[in-house]
Amino acid sequence: MTLRPLLTGLAAALLLASPTAAQVPGGADLAAGEHQAVVNDVRLWYRVAGPAEGAPVVFLHGGPGQGSQTFARFAGPALERDLRMVYLDQRGSGRSERPWNDAYALDLLVDDLEQLRRVWGVEKIALVGHSFGTILALEYAAAYPEHVAGVVLAAAAPDLPGALDLQCVRLERLDPVVYARAVAERPADLPARCNAFAAGKAFVDANMFPDPAVMALVEQTDAEGGLANTGELGQALFGQGLMAYRFDRPERLTMPVLVIAGQSDFQTVVEPQRALVARLPDARILEYPDRGHFMFVEDPERFAADVVEFLGR
Repeated sequence: MTLRPLLTGLAAALLLASPTAAQVPGGADLAAGEHQAVVNDVRLWYRVAGPAEGAPVVFLHGGPGQGSQTFARFAGPALERDLRMVYLDQRGSGRSERPWNDAYALDLLVDDLEQLRRVWGVEKIALVGHSFGTILALEYAAAYPEHVAGVVLAAAAPDLPGALDLQCVRLERLDPVVYARAVAERPADLPARCNAFAAGKAFVDANMFPDPAVMALVEQTDAEGGLANTGELGQALFGQGLMAYRFDRPERLTMPVLVIAGQSDFQTVVEPQRALVARLPDARILEYPDRGHFMFVEDPERFAADVVEFLGR
């Protein structure tokens, strides 16, 4: 199954790789600029920008495998006025290394982040996740709540089977003939009533982008410098059960959580995001009318202002 940057979702992928101590080439740290750190035998790239104080705010990109470049270009300048931003490319993504042994798993991505926190020598970090990155943020925050100051989830995917079913409902309403084909082409292991991706690229694109011009901006920025998503990370995670992902540890998220959802995002639809907020101890949701999956491209100043106001608490 080939998927574009959209989800977020994956679950319980256990590729039992033993974490190794972080190795830090060139003294990688939290000084402004680009850095590389070798953690769990993979070289990870990240860039630090903004004020030199405060808890690092780590951006976790979507895709899986999209890289941080689009978020950094559109939302970054406004966020960096107030926040110590860290733009991290996950293993197999952007400028980070693709592991020679295909070492990909959700728990390994979580541990990559924890190893980086230790390298940086900080007690707490804040997280801003987008799409697939919201799953990584949720899982890290549940594993290490004592090290998370706050969480922002943009276009969250806490319940992929629920989101996929709602996509099927929309497809049936828009095109019953294509919906029937999507039902017929549903893989046996897909936990949804249809394979909405069988409806084709136009349906997927329309789900994410109410404005085609925004899609063009995202695709152009993603691909600049040869950094386009290779699909390697996503293929591995989907093969490990991504589509069945449901976040099941809401009681562990004791820190403040902000969910930002586009009401015109029909890929990570708003209903599961509302349900997540209702289950968390300290959470609220902001819904942007007429905005899609990349609301930080469509409305970067508003997005940044909401994130800064929330994390500034």
